[in-house]
Amino acid sequence: MKKKNYLALFAKSFNWAGFFLPKNIYHDCSKLYAFCRILDDIVDEKISLELRIERFNNIRDMFKTIYEQTNFDNKLIDQDEHSTILSDMIIIADNNNIKRIILDDLIEGVGSDLKPKVYLRSVKDLLVYSYRVAGTVGLMMAKILNVNDTRSLRGAIDLGIAMQLTNIARDVIEDKKMSRQYIKPDFENIEATLKLADMFYESSFSSIKKIPFKYRFSIIVARRVYRQIGRKILNKRNMKNYEKSGKIYVNNFGKMYQTILSVFDLILLFLKGTEPHQRKREHEIISEDVRLDERI
Repeated sequence: MKKKNYLALFAKSFNWAGFFLPKNIYHDCSKLYAFCRILDDIVDEKISLELRIERFNNIRDMFKTIYEQTNFDNKLIDQDEHSTILSDMIIIADNNNIKRIILDDLIEGVGSDLKPKVYLRSVKDLLVYSYRVAGTVGLMMAKILNVNDTRSLRGAIDLGIAMQLTNIARDVIEDKKMSRQYIKPDFENIEATLKLADMFYESSFSSIKKIPFKYRFSIIVARRVYRQIGRKILNKRNMKNYEKSGKIYVNNFGKMYQTILSVFDLILLFLKGTEPHQRKREHEIISEDVRLDERI
């Protein structure tokens, strides 16, 4: 069975940045994305909520069964597409010292969308949700890139949160159609969410200095390209223009331009010292529900 490259098919910005990674690391990142993608796809599938919950629970149970199998060997698993993706993820977690609790956080976060109506009531709810569905991915990516420095792992969480806040700001109309309100559907709140995202993008920057050099440029490119999505949203200036725009993304020319600018970021990073963690207060807020120290 030929495996799909979910990263190339569904994550154009990340796939672009992945071009600058060594092939073996790129493949591991692609497997991590595939794991995230199958969870998202089940939650977003255009079928009844009851059937989505059933399918999601089946995937979660399959994951638990494979994970807890004694002397795990993926050759012993019935290799349909989902079980292959799950077993690949478990091997990556085992090889990179990714804690089971981080994977459980991700599954819980994605599964929290399986409700008749999703409504986040506070900034705290938004931060906790963004950690679970994306900060976890940043943390796992950092582990795959052989990052062990605590400050840098916190920065990886920040970058994941920043990207998720960008997604939320971009997808307000699409989410509304699915009865999901992560932020109020007006341009003022979209701007506020992107301002919060920028704070997390800034906090993530100096921590990239602790990533091994051969992986560093790829993360700088991913950070810059994804941040540009937020800037394109802000350029819409009002809700009317935003609604008319459809899916907002960075085209290939824009990605090339941001990649060139990333060279200057790489130089700046070389000259810059590692700063104290800037989002300490936000991490404390998240830790009221999810103890980040236990994950890092």
